[in-house]
Amino acid sequence: MSTMQRMDGHKHGHGPGQEHSVGELVARATAQMSQLMKEELQLAKMEMSEKGKRAGMGGGMLGGAGVVALYAVGAGVTAAIAGLSVVWPVWLSALVIMAVLFLVAGVLAVLGRQQMRRATPAKPERALRGVHDDLDEIRGRVRR
Repeated sequence: MSTMQRMDGHKHGHGPGQEHSVGELVARATAQMSQLMKEELQLAKMEMSEKGKRAGMGGGMLGGAGVVALYAVGAGVTAAIAGLSVVWPVWLSALVIMAVLFLVAGVLAVLGRQQMRRATPAKPERALRGVHDDLDEIRGRVRR
């Protein structure tokens, strides 16, 4: 049997309801912490991998949309210049359309910059939240 009777009458061993030595408790806590950190790291890796794949797919789709939109804008610019050339000379029509396009580009650049600031920093939020929760739990148990 793995239970030994100590001189003070307390049992010492590995069975249910048995007391464990400080060394055993520290070893168990260390092993559990190590396992917990490995699992949290694995979660962070999976989360970042998933985010990276989604960002890559989204970037490719946005690139394709940009190319098609560029052709559409070219056709629209040509039509706008042709339409305004009925009223104004062609050169003036082209200048007016160019000014409007620069204005639109400036607004889009400002909005895009704001969105990029909101997207950073890229971090595995769920995994970090889990680590913080684990640390809070450990701190709470240590204080007891």
